[in-house]
Amino acid sequence: MSNRTALGAGLSVLVSLIVPKSVVPEATPLEKPLPSPAFPWLAEAQTPPEHLPAGAPRLSPVVPPQTLAQMSPGDWNEHRRRIERLWTEYLGDIPAKRPPLNSRVLDAEQAPSFLRQRITYEAEAGVPVEAYLLVPREGKRSFPAVVVFHSTVDYTIRQPAGLEGPADKHIGVHLAERGYVALCPQNYIWDYGGLKWMDAVAKVKRDHPDWKGMMKMIWDGIRAVDYLCSLDYVDKERIGCIGHSLGGKEALFLAAFDPRIKVTVSSEGGIGLTFSNWEAEWYLGPDIRKPSFPLDNNQVLALIAPRPFLLLGGDSADGDKSWPYLLSVKPIYDLLEASDAIAFFNHKQGHAYPPEAQKRAYEWIDHWLK
Repeated sequence: MSNRTALGAGLSVLVSLIVPKSVVPEATPLEKPLPSPAFPWLAEAQTPPEHLPAGAPRLSPVVPPQTLAQMSPGDWNEHRRRIERLWTEYLGDIPAKRPPLNSRVLDAEQAPSFLRQRITYEAEAGVPVEAYLLVPREGKRSFPAVVVFHSTVDYTIRQPAGLEGPADKHIGVHLAERGYVALCPQNYIWDYGGLKWMDAVAKVKRDHPDWKGMMKMIWDGIRAVDYLCSLDYVDKERIGCIGHSLGGKEALFLAAFDPRIKVTVSSEGGIGLTFSNWEAEWYLGPDIRKPSFPLDNNQVLALIAPRPFLLLGGDSADGDKSWPYLLSVKPIYDLLEASDAIAFFNHKQGHAYPPEAQKRAYEWIDHWLK
């Protein structure tokens, strides 16, 4: 029996077992309730429409309601470890050891309100990741920071760094101008050891036979956080992540598997496994299309609780059809006394990141990180 076949056969058994903790520390319930957000749109962002679209999925609950009603926060952590282990059985394990970052500054330029540096650091030994680092010019010594993931464009990191593409996607610039250190790393499918797209995916399979493409993205995100934590002017307790489309997927999974991420915004990533091309080899692979596939992204979203998560949609990859994912996880946020920390805004403007979405995204990040 192959490893993958064994996984499929054993998942239903694993659900009932207590398994070891991940090498990444788990998220723990808050010692006290999170403060109520200082924005007026939260009630709307937690209230689904009276009628969901016909294509909205019917999800199995992350925890059956009768079980959840009897749970303590400690019980949830046990259940959370089981979910995390189920997903890492499928995605591949997170490495226990971190290689040196070996970071370098390639060039730098001053913008009116921030310093923009083009840098590299190593996600894997001998394999550099190129990124832009945007640092506010104000004289603080302890900035909050955000990992900013680009969308599917060939100019990759130049998009969030404000060097190419429409201004609405210059997310790193938007955040730097609000006083955040913004790290904009390149996704591996544009450069992994000098290879791109399917050649890069093939190299991941050769170098990490047990990894799905998404685990490579998770690991690269973890290493981006490692890099931010290596900077003496970054507050290690105030780090978030944000992304649009491809980047929205990365933000969701990074937050689930790295509890150092304290707030997340995922825009138009398509949170449902049927909402976009999650079956691509650089994401989760074709096994997710099998009728027997037992996992879904409401479990991934649950791994983020109780940390704040905002989903943005435009009735394209995400929209009113996405509500079941939020609704299935909201009771877990309630259990962890973080009821105000999960929300969804549908701007109904397609696969875009319009001003209304930007406003809510940055209000959300500001509230939880500043």
